[in-house]
Amino acid sequence: MPAPVLECRSLSKNYDLRPVLRDVSLRLFPGERLALTGPSGSGKTTLLNCLGGIDRPDSGAILIGGGDLTQMNGDTLADLRRRKLGNIFQSFHLLSTLTVRENVEFPLVLLGVSAEERAHRANLLLNRVKIGHRADALPSRLSGGEMQRCAIARALVHAPPVILADEPTGNLDSANSTNILDLLQELTEETTTALVLVTHSLEAARICPRVATMRDGILAEVVA
Repeated sequence: MPAPVLECRSLSKNYDLRPVLRDVSLRLFPGERLALTGPSGSGKTTLLNCLGGIDRPDSGAILIGGGDLTQMNGDTLADLRRRKLGNIFQSFHLLSTLTVRENVEFPLVLLGVSAEERAHRANLLLNRVKIGHRADALPSRLSGGEMQRCAIARALVHAPPVILADEPTGNLDSANSTNILDLLQELTEETTTALVLVTHSLEAARICPRVATMRDGILAEVVA
């Protein structure tokens, strides 16, 4: 049995004394896809933010790459996030002044990868997500589906063991949503990258063999 690429143990988090996460534990192994579903306010996004080191739980541990995110200082945490995590957002979060290729290369710039290697990796992924012909375009010239394809390529370019996706199809029409979900499934299967997908959509959750339902901050159900 391989070691988990991500594990959280007994996470709890309060906002203004209101419990948002209550003793949440989970383990994710290489290549696994886990959907986090549940009503608004149930704690899904807070859990994702804690897993990604954006927010800190009040108690518990989050283990990625042999380190506990909750015990890291700012610089160590930033380095781990650059190397071990990829993020995909509902609103894409592309840098408006950079081209598609430059957006995809950006995580590699932060890691000090050579220009030649950056271009090679970016071109491979852009062709894989079928927007290689848009490599020199600015994000403002892209459709919503193209922007999300760019964001997926950016999330994968540094080969992270874990991708965290927050409602990645929330701003897309049904046809583009289906295409993006199929692409995420294909790419995670090819790379053995693990995926945590926060979604309200049962259609989006279909690509995940594991589905965890959150309610009132509790991981209420896991269906394998």
